Amino acid sequence: MNMNRVIVVGATGGTGAVITAELVKRGISTIAFGRSRQKLEQFAAQLGNPSNLSLAVGDAFRSDDIAAAAEGTDVLFHCANVPYNEMASKLIPLGEAVMEAANRLSLKVVAVDGIYPYGRRQMDKVTEEHPKQPHTKKGKIRLAFEQMIFSSRWNNVQAMIVRLPDYYGPTANQASYLGGTLEAIAAGKMAFFIGNMHVPREYVYLPDAAIMIAELASRDHAYGQNWNIPGPGSISGREIVRIARQASGATKPVIPLGKMGLSLLGMFVPVMKEIVEMLYLTEEPLTLSGEKYERQIGKIPATKFADGITATIRALQNRN
Repeated sequence: MNMNRVIVVGATGGTGAVITAELVKRGISTIAFGRSRQKLEQFAAQLGNPSNLSLAVGDAFRSDDIAAAAEGTDVLFHCANVPYNEMASKLIPLGEAVMEAANRLSLKVVAVDGIYPYGRRQMDKVTEEHPKQPHTKKGKIRLAFEQMIFSSRWNNVQAMIVRLPDYYGPTANQASYLGGTLEAIAAGKMAFFIGNMHVPREYVYLPDAAIMIAELASRDHAYGQNWNIPGPGSISGREIVRIARQASGATKPVIPLGKMGLSLLGMFVPVMKEIVEMLYLTEEPLTLSGEKYERQIGKIPATKFADGITATIRALQNRN
């Protein structure tokens, strides 16, 4: 299929920024859509103001704003997100605004999501066929989000959902569990690590994820389906912190946060309280199978943790 001109909604967020960068690198004419002109301009400057990148300011909750910006595009990447503590009220309306605009313009949609709808692990390697039996509030909302994306009322849209595990990378910021930890270590500050530091978990390096997502988006047959975007394996929190400290030269403590710590912090930072129900994923982690991607698309890019974490720390330090 032709992917000549695309729009990324939520282009300055963790996944949006890295997907935009990958599309621009591929020479695709890309519109970065976001709320803040200042953030969009800073982001464009970081990319070196490439000629195939244009900026559109608007509100992702308004389908008219999206439709006006997306005129003449083939594919819309839905990367906009909402904070945990606003998910129940805002996730679906946000998605509906995006789908409404896409339906009006007959676009293809690539929606970025996570692993919460799977619920507790029922397979060693979780394939796209894994049952979706979420037992958490956020898992249930995310499952409703999937059903909304694939709903028959969008009769002019072809959509796919790409599912990422926990992720990290220079753009990950506070949107990921690990983002805040690595930012603090890079800045030489005391850091928190969410969940169990001894149990190895899967993480995907965002630049790798962006390559996979761009590959999927460019193939007609990939639409109408869910796709796993796996990492290169699992790694424990202790090992992540060791690599990050080595890269940054930092020696400040990293404090693991379990149920109690998160509940206490939640009195001051509402998002922290909301993480508690997701802690099961740090005790009995889910690992995604990349078998479908490998079979239908090709080799999975898999940056080694030592390389990805080191590159992330260096990029964060250069930014400051």
